[in-house]
Amino acid sequence: MLIRNNKSGLATGDELVRQIDALLPQTQCGQCNYPACKPYAKAIAEGEADINQCPPGGDEGVKALAELLGREVKPINPENGTIKSKVVAIIREPECIGCTKCIQACPVDAIIGGPKLMHTIIADLCTGCELCIPPCPMDCIDLIPIEDNRQEFLSA
Repeated sequence: MLIRNNKSGLATGDELVRQIDALLPQTQCGQCNYPACKPYAKAIAEGEADINQCPPGGDEGVKALAELLGREVKPINPENGTIKSKVVAIIREPECIGCTKCIQACPVDAIIGGPKLMHTIIADLCTGCELCIPPCPMDCIDLIPIEDNRQEFLSA
């Protein structure tokens, strides 16, 4: 429910930030040039960022933000990336050396493991942000479409 408390009929302050944040995909990927979804929501609310900087939110996300804020719908800004299908990361566990670099990079704590022990990804928590891939020295992290079956992928 939209709280209306200014001349334009929009919520203001923290409530507006909360409403914008609720429309964002919560990938915490940083593609919007902000460190996470909530700072991006705050920047939108304060007029510092445009509504089309979130590729994971896609066209539907831009449309929802435009509707909430009474703005014009526009395409995703290509400088922030392209719209992709939703993915989840998996670790090819036998190849993992337990360096913990992926754990440190994960913004949502979806990776478990310890130093010098293999790691694994909790698929239900993974947002597909891709931030775990660059720091992995073994290149043992893959992204698979959410629709795919993890066991089928691992046995291939």
